[in-house]
Amino acid sequence: MADYYNVGKVTSAHGIKGEVKVYPLTNVPERFYDFEHVWIFDDQQRPHKYDIEYVKIISKRVCVKLKGIDTRDDAEKLKGAFLKVNSQNALELEENEYFIKDLVGMKVYTEEGSFLGTLVEVLKTGANDVYVIKTEKREILIPAIKEVVKKVDVDNKVMVVHLLEGL
Repeated sequence: MADYYNVGKVTSAHGIKGEVKVYPLTNVPERFYDFEHVWIFDDQQRPHKYDIEYVKIISKRVCVKLKGIDTRDDAEKLKGAFLKVNSQNALELEENEYFIKDLVGMKVYTEEGSFLGTLVEVLKTGANDVYVIKTEKREILIPAIKEVVKKVDVDNKVMVVHLLEGL
């Protein structure tokens, strides 16, 4: 099965012509202008391809018109769905950039070699991402900044962090 990457999440219908508002899950929302199609998985996890008719960006939200979604009712059925692209359409990453799907599930260790926990979620904030690390007893929030994240090994699913005072 091909790799798929989340690029947005449908938050609501927009208007009466089948447009959907999308919360972008990419650092470059303008990339939606370049997509010819996206994939949406159904309840049985089967991918369905939707051609994009047009895209509008409205104050940090993306509005997308998908071919075949022609009414507000059709659009409302997509609420909560993730818009995905396959690996051929994925954004080329810069050095020290990672896809969220590659980070989730990583084992996180301190610089001293102590196992801290497992990265279970990435929170998108305005300034920087925040990694949610699940330990045996609780969750720890780690800022995704170079002063804290010292090593990311995607192939071996391992991250090494430097815990700043107070974390």
